[in-house]
Amino acid sequence: MAEWRAGTVVSFDRLSPVLALFRLRPEAGRSFPEYKAGQYIALRRQDCKLTKRVVGPDNKPHYLPDLDEQGQPRLGAVAHSYSISSAPFETLASGELEFYVVLEKGENEYPGRLTESFFRLEPGGDDKISYVERIAGDFTLEKRAAGSRNVVMVGTGTGLAPFAAMVKQLDHQAAAGRADGVRYTLFHANRTFEELAHHQEFLAVEQAARIDFAYVASVSRPTDRDRQDARLGQGRANNLLRHLLGLPLREEEELDEAQAAGGDAAAARKALERTTPPTLPAATSIEALRPRLEPGTTVVLTCGNPSSMEDIKRLAERAAFRFEKEDWKLVLPSRT
Repeated sequence: MAEWRAGTVVSFDRLSPVLALFRLRPEAGRSFPEYKAGQYIALRRQDCKLTKRVVGPDNKPHYLPDLDEQGQPRLGAVAHSYSISSAPFETLASGELEFYVVLEKGENEYPGRLTESFFRLEPGGDDKISYVERIAGDFTLEKRAAGSRNVVMVGTGTGLAPFAAMVKQLDHQAAAGRADGVRYTLFHANRTFEELAHHQEFLAVEQAARIDFAYVASVSRPTDRDRQDARLGQGRANNLLRHLLGLPLREEEELDEAQAAGGDAAAARKALERTTPPTLPAATSIEALRPRLEPGTTVVLTCGNPSSMEDIKRLAERAAFRFEKEDWKLVLPSRT
């Protein structure tokens, strides 16, 4: 039976004020269960700043800080499942699991209960995370991409995590002579260059060419430095896909829909004005990518922002691609 175990954080690498990679070592004398790239595990911290559910004047639920009589946050245990970003071969070698996490923000910019606690972690100090001794999930290539000639991965933000594990594992297997002949394409988008976790590793995998792999990285808040980088595109991942498929931007469609329905066209127009137009990296061409997006032979795997995933689902349906997205469940022991 799976149990809670006491893990230790051995590194915590802040990519930005709200994004980080950290590595977790298992409880002393134990090892993590075997797993497949794309799976997840439940993590827990004991000192999370709790929230309470309040129904407001609008009759909608709101989650506000739960304060004690002195006005201080009440603390308690919170658990959630997280995709593993380390590849299985890496865990076999190091004994550790890697995670890619974001400091979530709720109403009034109040930080997420568990992720706020993660961002207080200090290796060698406050470095304990509990984990369930069970790794679960079926968001694996074996389950979700079986039979597809073209596998397109779309990772936005920390939704990159399962794809990081997959790409690294595929490259490792190919180096050992176990290539599968499938064409893999990764669209990796975040706000800034600094937040593109594993960027250099993906470039190295593409350069090594042990697997048929195309890597398309982009940022939605480009700087002058980014615009000069031939390996870096611009715009959100869903709009890059729209660009490749010859479709209008999502924001353009929403403006057209608002105007046709007599809705809030001003808000839609403002959203369009704020949108970074999609641009492929200079080192990548539409002609090179389009054969990797063949109708009927392509599966699109996505993980990340729910709004972006919903738009990518619409695109997949229009283009006759199979669509698969990551869903998590909180896998807990029978007694906690």
